[in-house]
Amino acid sequence: MAERHGVFITEQPASVITPVRLNVTLPVVFGTAPVNLSTLETAPVNKPILCESWADAVAAFGYSEDWESFTLSEFIHFHFKIAKQSPVVFINVLDPAKHATTVSAAPYTLVNGTLTVAAQGIIKTSVQVTSSDGTTTYTPDTDYALSFNVAGNLVVSRIASGALASGETVKIGYSKLDQSKITPADIIGGVDVDTGVATGLELLDQIFPLFRIVPGLIAAPGFSENPVVGAIMVAKANSLNGGHFKATALTDLPANVVYTEIAKWKKDNAYTDPQQINTYPLATKDGLEYHMSTVVAAATVKSDVDNGGIPSTSPSNTTANIDGTAMTDRDFLLGPQQAQYLNAQGIVTALNFVEGFVVWGNRTGVYPDAKDPQSSFIPVRRMFNWIGNTLTLTYWKYLDDPTNKKMIEAITDSVNVWINGLVAAGYLLGGRVEFNASENPIENLIDGKLKFHVYIAPPSPGQDIDFVLEYDASYFASLFAA
Repeated sequence: MAERHGVFITEQPASVITPVRLNVTLPVVFGTAPVNLSTLETAPVNKPILCESWADAVAAFGYSEDWESFTLSEFIHFHFKIAKQSPVVFINVLDPAKHATTVSAAPYTLVNGTLTVAAQGIIKTSVQVTSSDGTTTYTPDTDYALSFNVAGNLVVSRIASGALASGETVKIGYSKLDQSKITPADIIGGVDVDTGVATGLELLDQIFPLFRIVPGLIAAPGFSENPVVGAIMVAKANSLNGGHFKATALTDLPANVVYTEIAKWKKDNAYTDPQQINTYPLATKDGLEYHMSTVVAAATVKSDVDNGGIPSTSPSNTTANIDGTAMTDRDFLLGPQQAQYLNAQGIVTALNFVEGFVVWGNRTGVYPDAKDPQSSFIPVRRMFNWIGNTLTLTYWKYLDDPTNKKMIEAITDSVNVWINGLVAAGYLLGGRVEFNASENPIENLIDGKLKFHVYIAPPSPGQDIDFVLEYDASYFASLFAA
């Protein structure tokens, strides 16, 4: 080492903890998909798959315009094609091994060597092609090839070297996916006590370990209006990964119940949780019908994206990307008075007024039973979730460190710096963290238990703006001004 003589300065980089950013609002969507069209080696059943685009989703799950049978196709279409948002985790619960129906063989005639079976959900491996008299069974990939057209219907094509003639009449039997065999229990799922394999909503606890992204929204269009499914969605939203994270459940209220009765239905069926956004009725776009939870999910993600991934702004009064609303059996256009009535019952809807169709409503499901902002305002509730989830991710690395002053100061200093940044950016009105002696008795500290008290005040949405107009006769004096 060279000899040194003098006074020297060496700078040590500041030891500032950078918060782990939750920079995406991730919807996790449960439902049914035409997995007979999947390009994956094995049809994805009860397997979370992260999709960044329309192409990703269709390759994994297939796509069908029969949204009543295949509910994930509805969400895929709206989220990627209409709202142009990303990413999403999809979980299909429709199992070809369980939820299928056998269709008896029927006659079809090849035209120029091909024929089409106009049915959705046909399972390729179940297809049997026989001669019209049933005496000959033709061999796949030798006598004929199977494929699906853009509509999802099965196409049978003769192979020139095979036994089929180009204009032959054959009989075709098959099994097809049957959504009617899906029950609420399939969406709810569970964990097998012998194998530990999770299904349905229990798979929510696998999302963070798999993708390193905390779920932000939980949806199940077509199923969430079932009270048991809705209750489990809310229970999971309140306690993800053993209580380390929280999310928001997006639930639909039944569109066959008239709006004057829907508040009673909501209360009777306990759709009344702070971690719940209730949506109603259905939405339409270019002749297609969507569940309102699908629309609100996209609007919520878009609102968060516009705020740098921070859920400080309500999705209310943001573009809905729809052209109508409907009940189950008819169109139903909500006026401001009707929409306001629904909002007053803790129900989010869509309104066509000054700015065209927008999402309309700021209240969680707990309203009007509870009116405190932390529970009842959607952006305030979601900010509490977001801050709590971020604190968990950021300070997990301090677990099991020695409980000493250095550790306590490192946490309090860095949390205060982070909160001050949120305040400066307008995401919070104010906030701080404290480590109080009164909340940390000696016996708890000895036992390795520490409590940091975080105070925050997210801004409430300005949902009631009142201009007071008054006639002021004193302005007549201007008539006599020089």
